[in-house]
Amino acid sequence: MAEIIDLLLVPGFSAMGFISAIEPLRVANRFRGELYRWRVLSLDGGAVQASSGMSVNAEQALGQGESARLLLVVAGFEPLRSFTPALQQALRRLDHAGVVLGGIDTGAMILAEAGLLDGHRATVHWEALEAFKERYPRLQATQELFEIDRRRITCAGGTASIDLMLDLIAQAHGSELAVQVSEQFVLGRIRPRQDHQRMEIAARYGLRNKKLVQVIGAMEKHTETPLDIQHLADAAGVTRRQLERLCQLHLKQTPSGLYLNIRLDKARQLLSQSDLSVTQVSLACGFELASYFTRCYKRRFGHCPREARRSALGA
Repeated sequence: MAEIIDLLLVPGFSAMGFISAIEPLRVANRFRGELYRWRVLSLDGGAVQASSGMSVNAEQALGQGESARLLLVVAGFEPLRSFTPALQQALRRLDHAGVVLGGIDTGAMILAEAGLLDGHRATVHWEALEAFKERYPRLQATQELFEIDRRRITCAGGTASIDLMLDLIAQAHGSELAVQVSEQFVLGRIRPRQDHQRMEIAARYGLRNKKLVQVIGAMEKHTETPLDIQHLADAAGVTRRQLERLCQLHLKQTPSGLYLNIRLDKARQLLSQSDLSVTQVSLACGFELASYFTRCYKRRFGHCPREARRSALGA
């Protein structure tokens, strides 16, 4: 008997994450017969619009008919706009019935808001990761491509949905089938969950200098309470003057300027992906004075933080 997988589409969902979850199942069926069936659900049974503007028809509303063994919530931008007490109750009923619950892209935020990720590892799309950590500080948030932790499955979305499904296919039907499916998508390899979502620092910045990569890594880990530049230099085993020369040579900026930009980039993510106030975002990114944060943000991005928040809300 085919395994049924339900996919709950939330308005603004990621079409890439959704399609990348379905296609491996389709190809697996091509090789081995009807191993899988999937159903598209929506909150009200109607069509759902993706972030790209495309519309997908649902087969039924959440809670209608018999539940599948696995339900994946597929979300995208501003997932919590669709969160309601009714949705929370429906998800909790499914959990009580033994259904495995999962989230694709930012779907984990809906599960977390419903209190269904407590004590579990979880991941979301990297762009929403900082907002996820700020809103749910007690959860075990990771940067993995996907997480499978008992009856909870979360995935970063995008092409990581393919990796998640290949892993589930391998668990249920063997690695040989997973490889066959992978080759149909012209993938060089099947990525394990431990692969990080973003490119390594060296690739992102086009660097080969290990000392500078180490410093940037420390900067990215310490944004709420920024480290002293001298401390960063000492930890990397270079003098402050050497660090300044490395930054100028490879990145055309000072260490303090680099650090400031990393914190401002985090601020922009929080403003677009969380409901933290501008003051809270300022503190989360290491700015004690909101006025200084506003000046720096406007100088970097050409508009103030409050304008960025209004734009994110569609105001």
